[in-house]
Amino acid sequence: MSNFNAFTDHEGLPIKLWNKGVHVEEQALDQMRRTAALPFIHKHVAGMPDVHWGMGATVGSVIPTKGAVIPAAVGVDIGCGMNAVRLSLTAEDLPETLRPVRERIEEMVPVGFAEHTKSEPITDNKHAMRSIESRYRGILERHPALLKMGKAMDQKTLRQIGTLGGGNHFIEICLDEMGRVWIMLHSGSRGTGNAIGRYFIEKAKEDMRRWFINLPDQDLAYLPEGTKNFDDYVEAVGWAQEYARLNRQRMMELVVSALRPELPPFEITNEAINCHHNYIEKENHFGSNVYVTRKGAVRAREGDLGIIPGSMGARSYIVRGKGNPDSFHSCSHGAGRMMSRKEARKRFNVKDHCKATKGVECKKDDSVLDETPGAYKDIDSVMAAQTDLVDVVHTLKQVVCVKG
Repeated sequence: MSNFNAFTDHEGLPIKLWNKGVHVEEQALDQMRRTAALPFIHKHVAGMPDVHWGMGATVGSVIPTKGAVIPAAVGVDIGCGMNAVRLSLTAEDLPETLRPVRERIEEMVPVGFAEHTKSEPITDNKHAMRSIESRYRGILERHPALLKMGKAMDQKTLRQIGTLGGGNHFIEICLDEMGRVWIMLHSGSRGTGNAIGRYFIEKAKEDMRRWFINLPDQDLAYLPEGTKNFDDYVEAVGWAQEYARLNRQRMMELVVSALRPELPPFEITNEAINCHHNYIEKENHFGSNVYVTRKGAVRAREGDLGIIPGSMGARSYIVRGKGNPDSFHSCSHGAGRMMSRKEARKRFNVKDHCKATKGVECKKDDSVLDETPGAYKDIDSVMAAQTDLVDVVHTLKQVVCVKG
């Protein structure tokens, strides 16, 4: 049985929201109501328990559309997602102090605005790299203005593969319920995906102005199927999603290399997951082929493995999807923010952060106060609200956390 609350107090189609026991701010509900009123929404809009207001569209929402896509609903962190692998090590194999492990990871993986140098290898997967380069050149030929969206974007595209970025992106070493060691990381398509997102969001807004289409929120500007901008965006967003997956794959390779000299000899087990949670995919739901936009949501078809991380000081979960049709086979992508970054910096200090991250080797200064655990919803409540969407396979607790 489904565990959602249905909202029909607005024009347009219903909202099905998995928020039982979880706070959802009215601003996020209003944002979802505006989305549900669009004429090309299919059946309903689904909201996950980590739902909160976001730029363009509600984070933690699943938006199925027929005949159009909304670039701002995907946003600018196209293909953002998670990667996790289990190692053949246990807690007893870890050194007493983990600071050298964190520092070694930070040496190997550029974080924040940093990137690789030209001389450094980008990825061992040469075939994937050639495909990424070739397809990107084709996109640029049709939309050369993309290069103006960021400084030296054609060069950054290659140098940023295998880099973390900032914000809520992270690399963690975790222990599961049996004390086994996992590597888990979170990142997306970096500066190039950001440029693609901003570029096509503006293209959609230009189309709305040209066709005199007035929307309750300009961030809901859409690209109708059959237009050149629609076709080019679908191609570009698909490229950015593949780039994001390759970025996570390369980062994982680098983290594994960083750990080799710091830990006893180990192997990578066959438990590995690489999944998006900011993306568009063409799928079949309720008998129709539709474009599903997941903005901060993970696909959870029956049997699908996914990752739902908590905050810097909370548990994370490896889950298996139940294929709930009402959620369009989706689940949450994390705990979800309880407050804005600005509010978090006002409310918490370094002492609060140190207390909340006790036992975790991570930054303990004011540079990460906007990511402190108290800025996020309670992950246990979020998981309790979606027991009809996923089953928990593993429960992880971080012992090392690297932030940009």
